[in-house]
Amino acid sequence: MSDRDELLEQIKAKAVVHGDFVLSSGKRASWYVDLRRVTLDGATAPLVGSVMLDATDDLEYEAVGGLTLGADPVATAMLHAAAARGRTLDAFVVRKAGKAHGLQRRIEGPDVAGRRVLAVEDTSTTGGSVLTAVEALREAGAHVVAVATILERGAAARIAAEGLEYRHPFEVADLGLG
Repeated sequence: MSDRDELLEQIKAKAVVHGDFVLSSGKRASWYVDLRRVTLDGATAPLVGSVMLDATDDLEYEAVGGLTLGADPVATAMLHAAAARGRTLDAFVVRKAGKAHGLQRRIEGPDVAGRRVLAVEDTSTTGGSVLTAVEALREAGAHVVAVATILERGAAARIAAEGLEYRHPFEVADLGLG
């Protein structure tokens, strides 16, 4: 079984929850995909890194990350998967707001100024979180080459409207939902 097929099975088994949910967009849904149940799972996180690297293997980027919290385990999985493949890939964390103390940085980790970066998120319904990260990255002087999420849940049009390439190995239809 390929890493992609195995990750899909793990998402279906561990991350899909049925019930009555209010999404960050304010919309109601009868199911929710809690991807942290796979991105933070010791057995599944390596698959996340591998699949996300494969989905973006034709892009040139030096660092990966996005808005905390959804992007953090995705970026970390990709960093480790890249190292296992002999590639150096930095990760960064975009805060929702800059710190008022210490270095007062909004983007933590290696400096992104002048670097080609990939903005990631676990899933996106509206594109809001990942586009907030893109805005912060651009303000910091990074060149955002693309956006990538594990699961596309409705953000594709908004991300495209921002002129960004968008990669996602899975869509809701792959989960048998929707």
